[in-house]
Amino acid sequence: MSRLLVCAALGVEARAVSADGLRIVRTGMGPAKARAAAANLPSHDALAVVGCGGALDERLRPGDLFVATEVRGPSGTVPCRSAEPLAGLLERTTGATVHQGPLVTVDHIVSGAERADLAADGAMVVDMESSVLAEAAGDRPFAVVRAIVDTPGRPLVSPATLTGGTAALRRLRKVGPALREWADAAGPRRLLLAGPRSFCAGVERAIEIVERALDLHGPPVYVRKQIVHNTHVVDDLSRRGAVFVDELDEVPPGSVTVFSAHGVAPAVRDEAGRLGLRVVDATCPLVSKVHAEARRFAASGHLVALIGHAGHEEVEGTLGEAPSSTVLVETPDDAAALPAGRPVAYLTQTTLAADEAGEVAAAITGRFPDAVGPHTGDICYATTNRQEAVVGVARGSDLVLVVGSANSSNSRRLVEVAESHGTPAVLIDGPGDVPLGRLAGARVVGLTAGASAPPAVLDAVIDVLRGLGPVETEEHTVTVETTEFTLPKEVRTQ
Repeated sequence: MSRLLVCAALGVEARAVSADGLRIVRTGMGPAKARAAAANLPSHDALAVVGCGGALDERLRPGDLFVATEVRGPSGTVPCRSAEPLAGLLERTTGATVHQGPLVTVDHIVSGAERADLAADGAMVVDMESSVLAEAAGDRPFAVVRAIVDTPGRPLVSPATLTGGTAALRRLRKVGPALREWADAAGPRRLLLAGPRSFCAGVERAIEIVERALDLHGPPVYVRKQIVHNTHVVDDLSRRGAVFVDELDEVPPGSVTVFSAHGVAPAVRDEAGRLGLRVVDATCPLVSKVHAEARRFAASGHLVALIGHAGHEEVEGTLGEAPSSTVLVETPDDAAALPAGRPVAYLTQTTLAADEAGEVAAAITGRFPDAVGPHTGDICYATTNRQEAVVGVARGSDLVLVVGSANSSNSRRLVEVAESHGTPAVLIDGPGDVPLGRLAGARVVGLTAGASAPPAVLDAVIDVLRGLGPVETEEHTVTVETTEFTLPKEVRTQ
């Protein structure tokens, strides 16, 4: 357990936080007093500055909490690398609205034009102590939590500040448990990086298709469903002009429309034709292979048992290739219920765990010894490689973090594979979801990312972990992927 030290400028702030039994140093108000206090701080492993602050951004309200992502001062800027998970934890545990962003330290109370100038540089909150104390923290984990007491519309000299101060102190009384959990997560650790991880060739191709469509045609470019199952990818493309829709009846006739990497049923293609849409197909070639197999088996008179998960877009598209001849099989019990009387073939959703799919396939072949499968395995190379890689890091880890969105099938399977080898695993969408409570005592952490998770998000997670203490990284690579897929003719520029 790390030794947490909390610094508060004023006695009223210190008393508000002290109810949780935290070790607190009252520094006094302003840079000079903070500097004197910093020279004599007790020994500590993690340092937090807590108290009231002034909002520079009109979006902040009295009583809101603010977590600094960086602290600006006369000597430069100090990043607060673990701000995102701390902010998320505070939001969950205090019930407050929690903001994140740059904080600037000044040596006097600011108002009017000076306040506006600081805001114009991107700072969201101002205080008078944090930059000095950030220097004192050195390489140790450092955080700043400010409860907003005044805003540009309700400055410190306004009588309305009294109610803002009451609301701010009320919030400060609730921050102690989150600060303690943050500090308990601090400490040195070893990070085992599974390889391959993050984007696969099919995902890279799908994203590039949307990007090229935007470059060629300009926004809006419509995309049926999420292009890949990742919130960061979808949000980034949305900002650039992509419009994501659930069904084609939301798309204006004649518009450029991209089909997602998960594929679509023939009925969707027919609807696009009736609407006169200019379609660009971003279906992963490995998914297209499964569609072709479904058509082939159905044409030869087979009952097609599709091993997969109900509701997944890839499964819905494959079922639509031959709906009268295809049955979804999710479990061995489903295999036992398959109708007899015709030859059976089986196919697999590309993003399943190999063990899970193998168990269901064995149940099918156990009941139907003559059942046939695909010429080559349906589970895609990227899914298999990432599962093999996560097994390698799980064996030596106290905890495995899997970067990926909640609706990403391949990311969820990575969690299941790690846990099947006896190691706790957590799916996180990004750095704000790093589970501080689960990191306490986890000195060796495995890290991977699903095939739809951007490398930049994984890098941001690593940065958060570095903000909690020294990190030693080790690469554990099972193979190097060289697969590339060509782009459809509609978006080729040469």
